[in-house]
Parts: sequence; C-alpha cells; structure tokens
Amino acid sequence: MIPISKALKIVDREIPKLGSEKARLDDAVGRVLAENIVADMDLPPFDRSQMDGYAVKSADTVAAPVTLKIVGESAAGRGWSGKLKNGEAVRIMTGAPVPAGADAVQRLELAEERGGFVAVLEPVAVEKFIVPRGSETRKGKKVLSAGTVVDANMVATLAAFGYAKVKVARQPRVAVLATGSEIVEVTRKPKSDQIRNSNSAMLAAMLREIGIEAEILPRVPDDLTGLTASFIAAAKKADIVVITGGVSVGKYDLTKAALTEIGADIHFDKIELRPGKPTVFASRKKTCFFGLPGNPVSVAVTFALFVRRAILHMQSAAETTLAAGFAVLETPAKAAKERDTYLPATLATSADGQLLAVPLKWGGSSDFVGYCAADALAIVPKGKSYAAGDVAEIVFL
Repeated sequence: MIPISKALKIVDREIPKLGSEKARLDDAVGRVLAENIVADMDLPPFDRSQMDGYAVKSADTVAAPVTLKIVGESAAGRGWSGKLKNGEAVRIMTGAPVPAGADAVQRLELAEERGGFVAVLEPVAVEKFIVPRGSETRKGKKVLSAGTVVDANMVATLAAFGYAKVKVARQPRVAVLATGSEIVEVTRKPKSDQIRNSNSAMLAAMLREIGIEAEILPRVPDDLTGLTASFIAAAKKADIVVITGGVSVGKYDLTKAALTEIGADIHFDKIELRPGKPTVFASRKKTCFFGLPGNPVSVAVTFALFVRRAILHMQSAAETTLAAGFAVLETPAKAAKERDTYLPATLATSADGQLLAVPLKWGGSSDFVGYCAADALAIVPKGKSYAAGDVAEIVFL
C-alpha cells in the first residue's frame, strides 16, 4: 500500500504525452492548447471612445459652458480622418476611433447640439472616456499559454487575434469497461442478485465534463479468459482503458490477474486512500489501464484523483489537479487508521463569510445516492480526527 502522493507521481511518470493537431475555433473549448497565443495587433487598435458624445480638446472646456464648432463625425467602423483644431468638436459614438487632435470625450448628456455647434456644459479632463490604444494588449504579447484548457471565456481572445484554427493536444482515446457477473445494462430490470451498470454511465459523464467522448464497452463477467480477451481488444483502440470492479482480493476479483496475463506492468495496486484502496494502475505498450473499485463512490473519487489527472497529463495540461482550498468543518470527521480519508461534503457560507464543509451522511463507498449531493471532498489525513470547527483541506468537485 503506497501513499497517495507516491501514486500520483507514478501516474505522471508512466503516462505518455500525446502529439498535437489543429482544431477549428468552434471546436476548441475543452481542448488543451499546444501553442502560445500571441496578439497580432494592439487592443484597442486605436484610441477608442467609451461614450456617445463629442471628441474635444480638453483645454477648450476649462471655462465651460463653451460652444464648439462640429466639424465631423466618428462612428464605429467609420472614423473621422481629419485633425481637430482649437474650438472644434467631432460627434463620436461608443467604440469609434478618437480623431487626431482630440484628447477627451464629453458624454452626450453634458452637451447640447444646435445648428452645427455644440455647447459643452461641463469641463472634461484629459483622456476622459478614452480607452488608449494598446491599453488592453500590445502586439506580440502572449495572451494565453500552451497547456491552458480552453474555456468559453477564451474564445473571444482566440478570435480577436485571428486564430480560426488553433494548435491543441490530441485527446486520448478512452474506453470504459465494467466487470462483474452481477452487472446488467441500465435498460434491464435487475434480478434479485444483480445491479445496473451505473459506473459506466457515471464515468462517461465525468469524461464528457473534461471534453472526452469515451467508448463504453460491453460489460464482462468474472471470467479470466473473457477479461483477458476484452483487455487486449480494448488496448487496440484506446490510450486509456478504465476498468471498474474486480480489483479486490476475492475469489472472483480477476482484473489484476487478467492484466498480468496480457503482459501489463502493474505499477501499483493498493493506495492509502479511503474510499479507493484497491485501485490498480498498469500499462502495456502505449496503453494505460486504471482498475477502479466497483463501488460507485470509490469510482468517483479515484477517477477524480487519478484518471482525470492522467487524461490531462497526456495532453500536457499545465494544471492537472482538482482545485483545492480550505473550509471549516461543520461536524466532526475521522480518518481511517492507515488511509487518508476523502469525505464527500456539501459547501456553504457562514454568516461571517467563512467557507463551511458539511460532511454528508453516507453509508460508505456503495452509497452513490448520498454521494450525488457532494460539492467537494474533505480530506482527513490518516489516523487523524477533526472536531467541528476545525479547518480541513478540500478539493472541489
């Protein structure tokens, strides 16, 4: 049995990196950048008006109210090409270029236009209501780094600098395979000694959340020959095979034996983790295998800690771990004697603004109904107990 930290290092060491490919801008969300994104122009590309109003020389407005002659108009996409002189003003719209010679914009509400002239009712300071050229970004500046996972907020940045296609890491091919003679498909009504295949459905959804469309393989009963054949077939089509069930020490727990049978190197098979102790990580040629425990909560926790990390690491993502923080425990919490315990918890905010973690009342690693309300996992180090009010590290789900 190895510490979680050592297991994570082994995963990072053994997971191969994938190559890159080009993706269209509209397909880039959820992908990992394989290139730095660089501004090909200043933003804004000109001094830009923040208001509808009048572009003026600020010195002309010191003795306001003053009357200035209107000599042109600057609109978005159609700027005024002249140069402003003393005593003049240019009608201007939000987003339009500020004309040469002007150093301020007075908003429409503080001006009155009549017969080709405008009365500016109040003074306006230098650069008031002007966004200077390059104040947001300068040409040549790196605006997004390789290794960043693209989200919807970043698409405007990619588009603004002409990245109709963007270089991204190739996504791993992932196959999900449930084992167990007791497993039936979700569409079937289980008999008294059977359960539905909830693990594969959950893993498919979790993978989709990180941009991976997994192939869900037919479940395999507890038979060494059948498992061996299925693992070999899965390895031919996937970079990562996620197996659920059959990883403990019972008579019919055959996942590890089947991995050995196909010549896979088993890097670890027990972790100081509750839930999730009997997690297996192995590799064969270019394919990696994760054997996760059969209980759904163990599947969810070990996926979050290890499989998710491996998938992001394969794509050279800069950040591969779940977001973490600290919260005040609302109820006592106790860890297993020899294993760090990751307790499902909901999050709340106290009256004084503290982040609270409320460990769920759940019946163990098979209680997926209790787990489904979790916002985070509260971490209690092995052998340690926390009282209500103690601060614990959490990872956000």
